[in-house]
Amino acid sequence: MHSMGEAVARVARRVNDTVENKRDSLDLSECKLVAFPVGIYKAVRSVAHGIRRVSLANNELRALAGSFAAAFSQLRELNLEGNRLQRLPEELSSLQHLRAINLSRNRFRRFPEPLAALGALET
Repeated sequence: MHSMGEAVARVARRVNDTVENKRDSLDLSECKLVAFPVGIYKAVRSVAHGIRRVSLANNELRALAGSFAAAFSQLRELNLEGNRLQRLPEELSSLQHLRAINLSRNRFRRFPEPLAALGALET
């Protein structure tokens, strides 16, 4: 069993890696996140417009804040597989470049409406 401290350290390492190497992806899968850490918005602000892929797979997210879409406006791929999401924030409809989203193994009871507005979405 990993401690919460290890999970926090893992998040910090991955965020730093993305920022320092100006990567186009941010992988926060399997970090025991119950929410998207607000501090990450600040940490990645300088490179956020260059981030094309975000993975939040296999966490414990119950919700995604609307501010997520504003922070990562250039997203092409979003992996939310294996969380506890029941709905998506309205603001996700602003991700006009989003081509792929993975929502498998969540708790959606109905189709997430914000996705209907995404013209580029393919999968």
